[in-house]
Amino acid sequence: MRVQGEISHLRVERLSLSDSLALTANGTAPFAALGYGTPHGLAWMPTVNARVLSAQGAMADVWHVNGGRVQSGTTGIARWRSNGHWLLGAIDIDESAEKQNLAEIAHSAYRDLFKTLDHAATPHLLRIWNYLPQINADGGGLERYRQFNLGRQEAFFEAGRAAFEGAPAACALGIHQGALSIRFLAGQTAPVPVENPRQVSAYRYPETYGPRSPTFSRAALADVGNGDVALFISGTASIVGHETVHQGDVLEQTRETLRNLEAVIAAANSQVTATFSLAKLDCVVYVRHPADTEAVRSVLENAVGADAPMIRHAVYLEADICRSDLLVEIEAHAVAPGRLRA
Repeated sequence: MRVQGEISHLRVERLSLSDSLALTANGTAPFAALGYGTPHGLAWMPTVNARVLSAQGAMADVWHVNGGRVQSGTTGIARWRSNGHWLLGAIDIDESAEKQNLAEIAHSAYRDLFKTLDHAATPHLLRIWNYLPQINADGGGLERYRQFNLGRQEAFFEAGRAAFEGAPAACALGIHQGALSIRFLAGQTAPVPVENPRQVSAYRYPETYGPRSPTFSRAALADVGNGDVALFISGTASIVGHETVHQGDVLEQTRETLRNLEAVIAAANSQVTATFSLAKLDCVVYVRHPADTEAVRSVLENAVGADAPMIRHAVYLEADICRSDLLVEIEAHAVAPGRLRA
């Protein structure tokens, strides 16, 4: 399946649902997409099962590739689409039908994720999106997010994958309904991890945050072909060091989140010839309380201007954040011309 010669070009555009569906008018679907509030029945567009708070309604990040024949398949419970160089996969597990606890379910899901990468000969994870029902709820003596971290990291170890330095970019959010959902993007070349100098790396959190630390880097850089570099920024919130700051204040938490995003972008820019900026990110903004959406939006607009691509393209979703004292989280991606520094 592997594409020979030059790297296959991967590009992404954020579109409305109607514009996304219009791409299939000739009977051929794009490579793959990640939908927000989109229908569940589109095989090429796995959805995030969260309430959309954006005025524009359902949106999608549509991924395009050149070169290679796009194939679809399943590996265990994982569904995927690949052109031999890039792969987008999806896993959905109805916990009510399982006889395992969440740690075991997460371990099983990630085991199939890694089997997928092996089967499709697409070895390197670039970005993962995790969505857990009731993320902050008690899971039998241990918070569900901490159970998830336990199973996820065990699968990384079992597969011989980097669970600390070199871990992929990722986010983990709490949805209010539906299945445990994992979406993942992979490629042929290992990404370059990026950390935030204002924060302790998530995989180095103290044991007070659970028996196993979260397995992700703050961001990752990847060569996506055609002279472009992609920046994938993990879920970012109001954390300094390893502690939540501005508890109960959604405005200040949003401002602190922006400071963390700026720090990650600066760290990324030092490793590439490309120039990334806050204003040009395509963001997903997760808001715990829907009534806070306009307040969060106003902070973002004041930071970068109402006409910035970040504001015009932002998707707002109702979701619980991985810590019960966090009110907002932002994850993002961007693509810019340039290359990784040697």
